[in-house]
Amino acid sequence: MQFRDLRAQYEALKPEIDAGIQEVINSSAFIFGDPVEELENKLAEYVGRKHCISVGNGTDALQLALMFWGIGPGDAVFTSDFTFFASAGTSSILRATPVLVDIDLTTFNMSPAALEEQIQRVLSEGKLTPKVVVPVDLFGQPADYDKILPIAEKYGLKVLEDGAQGFGGSIQGKMACSFGDMSTTSFFPAKPLGCYGDGGAIFTDDNEADARLRSLRAQGKNPLDKYDNREIGINSRLDTLQAAILLPKFRAFAEYELDNVNRAAERYTEQLQNQFVTPTVLPGFVSSWAQYTILLENKTARDEMQKKLKQHGIPSMIYYPRGLHQQEAYRWMNLPDEWYPNSIAATQRVLSLPMHPYLREEEIDGICEIMLGK
Repeated sequence: MQFRDLRAQYEALKPEIDAGIQEVINSSAFIFGDPVEELENKLAEYVGRKHCISVGNGTDALQLALMFWGIGPGDAVFTSDFTFFASAGTSSILRATPVLVDIDLTTFNMSPAALEEQIQRVLSEGKLTPKVVVPVDLFGQPADYDKILPIAEKYGLKVLEDGAQGFGGSIQGKMACSFGDMSTTSFFPAKPLGCYGDGGAIFTDDNEADARLRSLRAQGKNPLDKYDNREIGINSRLDTLQAAILLPKFRAFAEYELDNVNRAAERYTEQLQNQFVTPTVLPGFVSSWAQYTILLENKTARDEMQKKLKQHGIPSMIYYPRGLHQQEAYRWMNLPDEWYPNSIAATQRVLSLPMHPYLREEEIDGICEIMLGK
């Protein structure tokens, strides 16, 4: 059994994917070929943004958005303590300071109350200037933007939605990657919409941002003269081959894969909810289920369950074994554990089970039987 079965997906989409790859090879347009623009247009329409700028990976997407806003030394960028490193690391690359925020243990997403506490702390210390909030749509469910956006507006902060895991999720019909001033996603293979390598995208409704981000992703070049660079940018392009692979995968994602993972999640929850803390999807929210993550009683129980599943050939993952404030790169901040009780609890109790659109009902039932000791 695969944790996320990319081979099963490929077998289902093989004719379209193979044909798309061959067309790119035949055209020899390996950089900025027609599939790139086609994909950008379709993704922008899907999420409800005016523009989509494809880039080399999800990390670059975050960094480029922050670069567009001129984020740098002395600026505070608020993001979740319980997430993949890039959500904070991109601000560090620009020599800004990430300010880590505790999560809501119910959803694993940024706690709005903890966010406001950290903003007020930074303001009272007077050493940094609050600039941006980077909420993370963790495990497929969008962050609580109904509460986060008013807080950001109250303090004059930009909001950059990190939708790397959230693509396909929604709140009251409004799609993930459409919240805040700008938003990003990742096409890493294991993401809800993944390619066969690295890839990412930025979404914006601002025409100026669209034009400048397209320049910044290409070394800051002048759109009329590629050998006249207007500013310092980076080299971050989505390969035409990856765009050609993503087009049929996006069609399948929109037509049936998103529905499939939600049915799989419902089947898990129906069987496990009486014995484990199963994922909570808030009213009006839809998750794209980048992960199906349960909470066990404590670290010992979690580790024992993971060992039990492994003995039966069932893969499981711990996302994440430590908060960002506990990682070596940020130990210099000396951030107290007392600020992150929910993040720490999650690191000790979370366990992610196999989840993908091609997971069969009998596979889910078998996993649940082992977990329940049947």
